[in-house]
Amino acid sequence: MTAEAALREQICTLAKSLFDRGLTHGSTGNMSARTSDGGLLVSPTGSSFGRLDPSRLSRFNAQGQHIGGDKPTKEMPLHSAFYDTRSQAGAVVHLHCCHAVAWSMMADVDEDNFMPPLTPYAVMQLGRVKLLPFFLPGDPAMGQAVRGLAGKRSAVMLANHGPVVAAKDVEAACNAIEELEATARLAMLTHGHHPRLLSTAQIQNVVTHFNVEWEA
Repeated sequence: MTAEAALREQICTLAKSLFDRGLTHGSTGNMSARTSDGGLLVSPTGSSFGRLDPSRLSRFNAQGQHIGGDKPTKEMPLHSAFYDTRSQAGAVVHLHCCHAVAWSMMADVDEDNFMPPLTPYAVMQLGRVKLLPFFLPGDPAMGQAVRGLAGKRSAVMLANHGPVVAAKDVEAACNAIEELEATARLAMLTHGHHPRLLSTAQIQNVVTHFNVEWEA
C-alpha cells in the first residue's frame, strides 16, 4: 500500500469513528490532510463521515489545484487559512459536536480563551482556543478570520457552528478536537456550579512542562 493509499484509509477510518460516536452527524463536518508531495486530501462536499469512500476523497496538488476525486467541502477557505498560516499543520478537522456548540452559545464564555481550564488536557492539546463570531456556512470570511490570527492559534470555535482544529497529522487533529468536545461537555455539566478551575500557576506549569503554544 502506498503512503497516499494508507492516508486515504486513515482519514476514512477516523472519520467513521467520530461519526459512530456522535461527534458529528448527517453530512456535517469536514477533514483534510497533507500528502507527502505537499498536496491535500479533503472530504467531499455533502459527504457523511460515516460513509466516506477513500477513492472519492478530493485531491489537491501542491499548488492548490483540484486534480481528482469529488468536489471538496465548501469550507476549503477555512482549511486553506490554517495551512497557509501554520507551517506545521498537517491536518485540519472541523466538526459540529454538540457540547462545544452549546458552550459557544453561553453568554459568559471568554472569546479569547474559549475552553475553561478544567483539566490539563485541553491546555496540552489545544492551547488557547479562540471563539470566532457566527458566519454563514461556507462563507470565505471564516478563512479571513483565521488568517487574522496570524497562525497563533491551532484551534478555533465557530460560534453556533462547530470547532476547527489543526495539528501535525490527522490522528493528532482528531485527538485534539475530541479533547475540545470532552472539555466542553465538562464545562456544560459544571456551568453554574462554580467548579474549581486550574490556577494560573497550574496552567503555567502545564504549559512549561509540555511545551504548549500558549498565546495571550
